Amino acid sequence: MTTSPTPTQAVLEEACHAVGLDATNAQPIRIAENAVWRLPGGMVVRIARPGQAAAATREVQVARWLAAQGVPAVRALDLRQPVAASGYPVTFWEELPPHAIGTVTDVVVLLKQLHALPKPDLPLGELDPFVRLDERIDSASTISDDDRLWLKGRLEDLKQQWASRPKGLPECVVHGDAWVGNVARTEAGPMLLDFERASFGPPEWDLVSTAVKLTTTGAVSAEEYAAFCETYGADVTEWEGYELLAGARELRMTTYAAQHAASRPEWRGEAQYRIDCLRGRAGTPPWRWKGIM
Repeated sequence: MTTSPTPTQAVLEEACHAVGLDATNAQPIRIAENAVWRLPGGMVVRIARPGQAAAATREVQVARWLAAQGVPAVRALDLRQPVAASGYPVTFWEELPPHAIGTVTDVVVLLKQLHALPKPDLPLGELDPFVRLDERIDSASTISDDDRLWLKGRLEDLKQQWASRPKGLPECVVHGDAWVGNVARTEAGPMLLDFERASFGPPEWDLVSTAVKLTTTGAVSAEEYAAFCETYGADVTEWEGYELLAGARELRMTTYAAQHAASRPEWRGEAQYRIDCLRGRAGTPPWRWKGIM
């Protein structure tokens, strides 16, 4: 299995035409699994992968719900969306004001607001920490058969553990991919982005994204993490289910690198290093994983 081809400008033009927008002079912001374009007039267009219409619909619904709740988050344009263009689900957004990547503090401040909200009447679905991991492993054409078999076995083991996971904090709406890259720091304060994985489930899943940067990758200092826990009011590393959720997050980070290393040779070393870490070939954590993408 291979990743979907990069959407072309023709998809952008088709989608814009369908909602009465002009794609002339559109500029690409980021072309990857999802393609993001900027239109003149302060609008942004996001082209998702084929087959992701439900996720695109959920993103728009969650963004509108957060707007109604007063949570600082990216805003969906007031259009009937998503739009299907040549098989790609396309959504339309207000362009963010000038911003930088968020901080660990920004993440926890926004998560605390999100997790306190009542469950909305939206078809969010239950959290699935393992969504698309089979596909990622199958797409990782540069890894050995032995490593592929190990990753699949690790995935199945984690799925079994998840089915009988211990209880923790009350379940709530979770972001699903809560890290600094999905927070924009603006002059007015931090804003939450990217609701592709928003769902209903244990809030610990959102907290683990930062915790593993302390325990697994060493990207967050002990002082930063202590402040994170103080602000939220809980330390997920002390929960009995932490190793399970951390293992799932580590597997997501590793298979993401391995999948994209198939088309980006510069990532192959990092992808293999992450696999080696998980398989016990690279010493004990925290390891120093390098960011990709």
